[in-house]
Amino acid sequence: MSVPTISNFNFANMAAQLNEEQGISFENKAETWNNAEDVKAVVEALNSQSIVHYLNLDGNTLGVEAAQAISEALRKHPEFRKALWKNLFTRRLVSEIPLALEHLGAGLIAAGAKLTVLDLSDNALGPNGMTGLEEFLRSPVCYSLQELYLNNCGLGPEGGRMLSVALIDLHKNAKEAGTPLQLRTFVAGRNRLENAGAKALSKTFKVLQTLEEITIPQNSIYHVGVAALANSFKQNPHLRVINMNDNTLGVRGAAKIAEVFEHTPLLREIDFGDCLLKTDGAYHFAEALEQNHEQLELLDLSNNDINFDGGLVLVTAVQHKPKLRIFNLDGNCFGQSGSSQIVAEMAKCKNPAALQSLDEVLSEEEGEENNGDNDDNATPDNSDDDEESDEHADDDDEQDDDGDYDPNDTTEEVDEDDDEAYVTSNAYTTKLFNDSMTSNKTSNNFDMTIKNGNKTLSTIACTPEIFCLSQTPCTLQQFDSLEANNKLDAFHNIINLFDEDNHLLLLIFTSLKCGHLAQTSPAALELAISLYQATFDYAIRTEQETRVLEYYLIQLGLLRSEERFKSEYNMKGCRYALREAIKKKNFANDNIKNTFNTFLDQLDD
Repeated sequence: MSVPTISNFNFANMAAQLNEEQGISFENKAETWNNAEDVKAVVEALNSQSIVHYLNLDGNTLGVEAAQAISEALRKHPEFRKALWKNLFTRRLVSEIPLALEHLGAGLIAAGAKLTVLDLSDNALGPNGMTGLEEFLRSPVCYSLQELYLNNCGLGPEGGRMLSVALIDLHKNAKEAGTPLQLRTFVAGRNRLENAGAKALSKTFKVLQTLEEITIPQNSIYHVGVAALANSFKQNPHLRVINMNDNTLGVRGAAKIAEVFEHTPLLREIDFGDCLLKTDGAYHFAEALEQNHEQLELLDLSNNDINFDGGLVLVTAVQHKPKLRIFNLDGNCFGQSGSSQIVAEMAKCKNPAALQSLDEVLSEEEGEENNGDNDDNATPDNSDDDEESDEHADDDDEQDDDGDYDPNDTTEEVDEDDDEAYVTSNAYTTKLFNDSMTSNKTSNNFDMTIKNGNKTLSTIACTPEIFCLSQTPCTLQQFDSLEANNKLDAFHNIINLFDEDNHLLLLIFTSLKCGHLAQTSPAALELAISLYQATFDYAIRTEQETRVLEYYLIQLGLLRSEERFKSEYNMKGCRYALREAIKKKNFANDNIKNTFNTFLDQLDD
């Protein structure tokens, strides 16, 4: 028998065999594992197989006793490196999840495993579940962690904070042990992190500096949280994927993210679809992406209220991206003509096939209606409670780095004590309207240059024009001295000189100006009621009742807006007038009445 020589061996094949993944999968078995007997098949597989690189338990439901049995079997596998445990705790009690996780983690710690992938997605962890992971995430098992998946885990702001602290500690522990953490992939979409959770995680990203993928869609993050994240993204120059789909950047957030692109030249995929970037946000992105980023493969900016001009600028920005495979602008406000021109311009680029279908494009008229003036106020349902953060969003992250975390910074509830600070920073939020206010281009050509800043018009003789067109409320004395026999007709004569959004906004703010005085003037109250009615008559007639309803809720401090500022209006007076209007039999419709009543019933005034 000949003895093999070294030349007979294929070292490449040997290395491949050693590195070939071997593991156990019970994926999608829909098993219910309550105790050791239930999970016997998993334990036997772990005990009988000498090499187990991964264990896939996705799509089953695991109890505490069963988890303990698996933990004992895992202790025999120091070679273990991938924990694929998503969708594992369906129908489990809140108290069971952290205990089960503690058992699983203890087994790997005892084994001395070196984990590279941890996937706990689609488990209702929340902060409670995070308590079962904290020790494990700080342990030597995770010093080698490269990919972390916590998608759809219900972490919330507090869970995000707990995760952030654990990962920062992990980084510190791994560095001290001489095995620096090299986390590359972080996925935590659909976790309701909000601004507070985003700011907490931004600290982690700043520390890590090794990330190649950050995927955090659908987390109710607004521009304050975005600003903090943007600063942390800059510290991760190897980023290849950024996905913040379905958060709310607004124009200010878009500007902050655009600054990131200069620091992340290796980007392959950029997904900011459904982020309310608007046209100005598209300009920011286009300018930042036009140069470099030749490796870009995917750019998703769909459903962002971007008009035709913004779409063309983006097409120009990607025309020299030869590797671009997917360029999604669907669901924006181009109109049929505009989308045809965008397709034509894209055809001139190196990668025309990258442009996705524009079948769902809004008309230009709908685009203008939804787009407003690219103001961030169109996102009323969440913002940040920290006044300093909102007023200084540009340096929010730096200011927050050394401060204590506030677990109440979730912005879900309306604070009645300062609700007057949550209206719109400029009463006339549509750019078209602002332009017309100073253009002198009305049908009667009367003076349209009433621009008194934030000063209440207490010393100016009041006319119907001043009352309707001023950007601040008038005094009771001015109201009483109005030069009109029939104030309602006089107001409508002014309002009817404008059309579309301008007409609608004048109706809204004239009703608020009357409501401002409603508690001290029966005449003003009567006018406010009539104008509230007229506004919703117009809204229903033009099929804009939902839009107008939400806008009033913001203006009345009942629903939070992205902008934070002090209103000039007497909110209690405006709400008092609205309550009286709602009592009228023919006011609007039941849906509008019920919605208003739901919000108003939460207040004391």
